[in-house]
Amino acid sequence: MLWRWASAWLAGCVLAGSLGACAPTRTTTLRGPTMGTTWSVQLALPRGRSAAHLQRGIQRELDAVVAQMSSWEPDSDLGRYNRAAAGSWQQLPREFFDVLAHALALARASGGAFDPTVGPLVELWGFGPGPRLHRVPGADEIAAARARVGHAKVQLDPVTRRVLQPGGVALDLSAIAKGFGTDQVARYLEREGVGDFLVDVSGELRAHGRRPDGGDWRVGIEKPDAAVAAVRSLDQVQRSLRLREQAIATSGDYRHYFEHGGRRYSHHIDPRSGWPVEQRIASVTTVAADCLHADAIGTTLIVLGEDAGLEFARAHGLAVLMLVREGDRFVERTSPAFDALLATP
Repeated sequence: MLWRWASAWLAGCVLAGSLGACAPTRTTTLRGPTMGTTWSVQLALPRGRSAAHLQRGIQRELDAVVAQMSSWEPDSDLGRYNRAAAGSWQQLPREFFDVLAHALALARASGGAFDPTVGPLVELWGFGPGPRLHRVPGADEIAAARARVGHAKVQLDPVTRRVLQPGGVALDLSAIAKGFGTDQVARYLEREGVGDFLVDVSGELRAHGRRPDGGDWRVGIEKPDAAVAAVRSLDQVQRSLRLREQAIATSGDYRHYFEHGGRRYSHHIDPRSGWPVEQRIASVTTVAADCLHADAIGTTLIVLGEDAGLEFARAHGLAVLMLVREGDRFVERTSPAFDALLATP
């Protein structure tokens, strides 16, 4: 399996009636398993295409992402890179190479707040594919893991699509590859002539076209205290949004954590310190043109922190909604680009 936890996001159309009938009767809904969770697609079935054909094609696209970028599959291309000998250059499939290149660019832009080489720390804290010990590591263990982390260690050869394994580097693309998989499904559907669809890969969503009744696709952003997979009423929804040729993704810290000594340790690890982040941010939702760009931003901003994260969003024109804990309630902090979305009729 790839990523075992759904993001802190309510998939569109769970509240179909309440959010404006976002599951019109003329749509077909397809579903399947992927990455330790599930995917679903609502679409207007084009003439000459069967639901079974599209179901197989969608599953094939997602299975290919798992085969290339899974941390949980030992025979994945990522797993083989992580085990490769020090000093060796490993050739990667084009999709894997492109996702890694984007991840490294974000690592440089964020000063290392996002880092695809964070794998040793994720594993150490019990949030990776290994044993989930959920204990607080010792300072020496953290130092040893940090010595293996650093995006500058990874060198790319774009001509041959090869990547240097300097020794000990363990890539972890869990914070970005699910978004890429969502985009791959969208691209496949467009190639198949599907003009109207909403793709949901465990909470990473991408919309194309419109509902068959002519309305916009609408999705709901859940409140951080909503029950797992049990959002059924509007009082558990923070906001609803229209998606117009856009993608949306949310990262949160309130489902994937452990507690020790009265302290909560989140699965969001700061690669720069080696420790889980500890702050007031409960979740970050990002709207972008595609899910590759939206997916990793939430993790980046949570690691950067409330003020620095919003400044990063403003500087890069990102549409971001941040939910921040303030006592027993959640306060919204938004970027100008997100405010502009809300103001759009």
